[in-house]
Amino acid sequence: MADSAPNPATSRAVKNPTIRTGAQLADAGFVKAADIPRLDTVGGRYSIAIPAGLARLIDPTDPDDPIARQFVPDPAELETDGNELDDPIGDNAHSPIRGLVHRYPDRVLLMPTLSCPVYCRYCFRRDRVGRAADAPSADDLEAAYGYIEAHPKIHEVILTGGDPLSLSDARLSRIIQRLNRIPHLSNLRIHTRVPVATPGRVTDGLVAALRSDLPIWMVLHCNHARELTGDVAVACDRLIKAGIPLLSQSVLLKGVNDNVTTLTELMRRLIRLRVKPYYLHHPDRARGTKKFRLSLAEGRDLVAALRGNISGLCQPTYVVDIPGGYGKAPVQPDRAMLYAGSWRITDYQGKPHVYEDS
Repeated sequence: MADSAPNPATSRAVKNPTIRTGAQLADAGFVKAADIPRLDTVGGRYSIAIPAGLARLIDPTDPDDPIARQFVPDPAELETDGNELDDPIGDNAHSPIRGLVHRYPDRVLLMPTLSCPVYCRYCFRRDRVGRAADAPSADDLEAAYGYIEAHPKIHEVILTGGDPLSLSDARLSRIIQRLNRIPHLSNLRIHTRVPVATPGRVTDGLVAALRSDLPIWMVLHCNHARELTGDVAVACDRLIKAGIPLLSQSVLLKGVNDNVTTLTELMRRLIRLRVKPYYLHHPDRARGTKKFRLSLAEGRDLVAALRGNISGLCQPTYVVDIPGGYGKAPVQPDRAMLYAGSWRITDYQGKPHVYEDS
């Protein structure tokens, strides 16, 4: 697959290093001027940011552009479906300290920032990301380190947020070095969109900040092969040569990648860049995200169609987060069954839960 190139039709978008307002979206040709007031209302509720590099990939003449669909806000986000939730994966139920989530026995999420270089319109933390008031303080992080130290069964810390790579090199390095001093940790994991959304951020300075005595695994978020440009390939190569293994996680999104051809192109392109497909997430029930959701049966059939048609190396695990904080479950016959119109999904502890499809 050839590397994606900027779209000449969007050259005017680069006048704003990051698009954040309805007026800037209209100026880039992504929305109609009449929609500016409602889009600014959306931005007041859910953060907006599209860096110039991603904006260049959008074709404003295509009403179904898969890049635009992920990042350009829609007035429909103000409409809430009855089964949508403020906290669709149940972070709050497992958060003993601000900025830390302890859902599984052997690992925790640590969210040192709620800032991202780009705000996805389907994000399950969309009510919090980009809101400085909800970000953990230095005291919160110290309390989180103390919690990890006090729980020797924790072996892995997953840095997420927000996007950990949006932190300064110095602050990121301090966090990593502090975690290195906890003797019972086996590895660190970083969940990020930065190498895809803003690949220029992957500098020698960032690579130096990622030096760690503990192994670091990095999981990139990407949903469409067009996002994986030549600049992204360079960023991935720099990380890999620094000894950081790369995995990917994608979300199965209606109108973005919900067909076999698009998923095949995405997974093959990831492998070409030496990124192992890891998770394919069923979309969560975040408020205002109905347009992205497809049924579990549709997702299961799509993933089944990939089997045999692309290498096993290209296959991610299709998972759904059980609402209420019960964790991820693979969508496979022994863990997710349709019964009398509702799904019965078994969590990692073997407990069944009812899941109503949208």
